[in-house]
Amino acid sequence: MPFKLYNSLSRRVEAFEPADGETVRMYSCGPTVYNYVHIGNLRTFAFQDILRRHLRQCGWNLQHAMNITDVDDKIIAGAQREGVPIGEFTAKYVEAFFEDCRLLRLERPETVPAATAHVPQMIRLVQGIQQAGHTYQNGGSTYFRIASWKEYGKLSRLDASGIKAGARVDADEYAKEDARDFVLWKAAREGEPCWESPYGPGRPGWHLECSAMAMAYLGETFDIHTGGVDLQFPHHENEIAQSESATGKPFARFWVHSEHLLVDGQKMAKSLGNFHTLRDLTRRGYSPAAIRYLLVSTPHRKQLNFTMDGLLGAAAAIERLRNFARRVEGAAGGPASAEWSAACARARTQFVAALDDDLNTAGALGAVFEFVRSANSAMDRGAFGAGNGAEARGLLAAFDAVFDVLRPSESARVSAEEIETLIRERAAARKAREFARADAIRDGLAKRGVALRDTPGGTQWHYAD
Repeated sequence: MPFKLYNSLSRRVEAFEPADGETVRMYSCGPTVYNYVHIGNLRTFAFQDILRRHLRQCGWNLQHAMNITDVDDKIIAGAQREGVPIGEFTAKYVEAFFEDCRLLRLERPETVPAATAHVPQMIRLVQGIQQAGHTYQNGGSTYFRIASWKEYGKLSRLDASGIKAGARVDADEYAKEDARDFVLWKAAREGEPCWESPYGPGRPGWHLECSAMAMAYLGETFDIHTGGVDLQFPHHENEIAQSESATGKPFARFWVHSEHLLVDGQKMAKSLGNFHTLRDLTRRGYSPAAIRYLLVSTPHRKQLNFTMDGLLGAAAAIERLRNFARRVEGAAGGPASAEWSAACARARTQFVAALDDDLNTAGALGAVFEFVRSANSAMDRGAFGAGNGAEARGLLAAFDAVFDVLRPSESARVSAEEIETLIRERAAARKAREFARADAIRDGLAKRGVALRDTPGGTQWHYAD
């Protein structure tokens, strides 16, 4: 079946293939580097990682660009607060972002342009928009006049005439003819970084940055634009208006958005004490693999409820898969069973079909776990041959090429919560007289630097190092 994606622009699930049939040109809105990214941000970046990995599984090449916004009001305020240049202020957060990506095994896009390195491209884009008759100047700043662009609102399905001040419009403190309009070039203010332009000294507006960098690396029309659903309006709507008004061409063919992340059923907020970064969670002992698994386990168009119990469940799910991988590695005796060869092939087909269906990660995981459950039972009764083990390893390799959670973390020790979960799973296996599984859990922990000791009072553990 063809790969299908929900396109926010058309409001339909559509068959996707790159315009040239070979290379997917994709743009993602990257981080604004004034602080550490939180798990809501990371959910979007993790979804984009699943997308790019599956696009490659479909046989296409990738040209993926993701921007770094390294100048905006919050960055300037933070740098002024610390009394350092903005480049010095943002450097630590850029480094932290890529460290988070490394821990979560998020592939780095082919191009990661920084906004401050592309100001000339942004100025040329403003000139194109001006020549098309969609700008005006006021107080040294240059604005996009929304009333002049009749297609405004086609992505977010908003009636531009009904947009009022304060309704998620550009909140810059600059004079505008209309509250709906947005700034393209901001006049310089005392003490702020600025660049020379035909419009006077200033700096680019946030919306302008993405349009200019996307077109610089991917062309005036490209295949996929991704981001969080919170960016659909006004950011992505404004990107479309300024890009298409300048070029007269469609900007992105597909717009793909990930839904919000909730924490314990609530919107994440520092005031609620449920605001988490990756470093917060790893300091509490949760493994990056479990965090990655939980972030991608719910399909991207559904809200994800992120909980600590969910992280424990993710860790246990990963360990079940790793235990199965160890079992099939040691599978011995007998030729491959035709029944289990067919079951493995069926699971692999279902896995790919689920991802082809708008990246249904829950369905893909379900296909793999159903096979693992059945195959474990078959191994217990000796119905699973050595040849079937090789086929199962192929299924796990295909799974991990996308989900990438099976190999042990190189930098994070096993969390206490994960160890306790595995100890309970081992105890249940021993009670059920599944001693091979119990031993596999013990041996797996030993390989990861955790030693177990059975005592009359229960199983105790310690880090071997």
